[in-house]
Amino acid sequence: MPDVKKRKIAHEVPEHESDAESTSSHESVAQQDNTAEMQDEAAPTETRPAPKSFKDLGIIDQLCEACETMGYKAPTPIQAESIPLALQGRDLIGLAETGSGKTAAFALPILQALMEKPQSFFGLILAPTRELAFQISKSFESLGSTINVRCAVIVGGMDMVSQSIALGKKPHIIVATPGRLLDHLENTKGFSLRTLKYLVMDEADRLLDMDFGPLLDKILKVLPRERRTFLFSATMSSKVESLQRASLSNPLRVSVSSNKYQTVSTLLQSYLFLPHKHKDIYLVYLLNEFVGQSAIIFSRTVHETQRISFLLRSLGFGAIPLHGQLSQSARLGALGKFRSRSRDILVATDVAARGLDIPSVDVVLNFDLPTDSKTYVHRVGRTARAGKSGVAISFVTQYDVEIWLRIEGALGKKLNEYDLEKDEVMVLAERVGEAQRQAIVEMKNFDEKRGTRAKKFGKGKRSRDEMDQEEG
Repeated sequence: MPDVKKRKIAHEVPEHESDAESTSSHESVAQQDNTAEMQDEAAPTETRPAPKSFKDLGIIDQLCEACETMGYKAPTPIQAESIPLALQGRDLIGLAETGSGKTAAFALPILQALMEKPQSFFGLILAPTRELAFQISKSFESLGSTINVRCAVIVGGMDMVSQSIALGKKPHIIVATPGRLLDHLENTKGFSLRTLKYLVMDEADRLLDMDFGPLLDKILKVLPRERRTFLFSATMSSKVESLQRASLSNPLRVSVSSNKYQTVSTLLQSYLFLPHKHKDIYLVYLLNEFVGQSAIIFSRTVHETQRISFLLRSLGFGAIPLHGQLSQSARLGALGKFRSRSRDILVATDVAARGLDIPSVDVVLNFDLPTDSKTYVHRVGRTARAGKSGVAISFVTQYDVEIWLRIEGALGKKLNEYDLEKDEVMVLAERVGEAQRQAIVEMKNFDEKRGTRAKKFGKGKRSRDEMDQEEG
């Protein structure tokens, strides 16, 4: 496979950070890539005027109108660099984060090509999670509304028969998670992707982190070699490098940031150093401070996520949990309630950290610190998007100091401690203690239901049908 050509971009990410330094699995390729990068840097790319509209990028009027309807005022950096290359028929590697506008970066060129030569099974988009698949489909349908584009979402946790019927109607675009798509390729009579023109692998690093690698290999074997392929990822790990070598032809690499861990200037980040036993009390105090604002609380486990939700509800907060142990309908319902603001607090595991369409979040609270810096950056990127201001506060207990220092090191700066009166916080101790006792009772019921389900379905390796459901 020919080497990847890189294009350096002289933009900053307006809506989100990007930890997009590439890592090559072969030294010789890395050296060649560096040469190409230096050549591109020598060109005066920073003097080139930024495109003011999607029409400047080569997008036709019909799709430009759809962009306007959706509120897309001007192309984001990833769109400005990716779309012209995609319209030229090039394979692409896009290194971009959630909030950078990457969905439109691949959807618009595909829709434009579809308008020129309409056919069924024109494009396939592979996503790591069910929620992201639904979000991508929604974007395609909105952008392609004027041409009546037909999309089918093929994910686990849904009825196979109704999905087979949807495939039988020959949609233009399929948005799928790998496990369920492979089930249909192997078992649904008459279904084939032999005529596919476009393949997109979105959040490729997540696809590989979730052990979809072997399934992707099987899917790639049944796809036509003559196709255009776009791979989008937050990071360029050796696994992603291997995947691009297996699936892309002479691709160009587009990155929206040269910094490994970058956060936007409108994000106010701080931490709270507190005793582990008082985390609940501090959480309730902060939520009272930010009352009326939308907040995401990140926890590390399903158990904590559910417990915090019970705790906050008993105190009168509109909290709703989101984690991998909920049914698909419950997860979509939780996201719907949070988007509509009928609930203003989402308590989530990292299932919600990337890829989900939550347009306006005011506050991110890291109740549990993530174990790696990359996840921290993904979490706090849920706020301060599109030029808006936002707040991210992390709880650092006596057990978290080493992790926190590592996160600060990756950010390249020391963050300030959040200013509050600790005596005022402890006034809430008795009230929170009562809520904790109530949450314990509710958690017993929740755990009993989970235990019954585990016995019924057995333990062990997850099936294909469950792989697109985050364990967290």
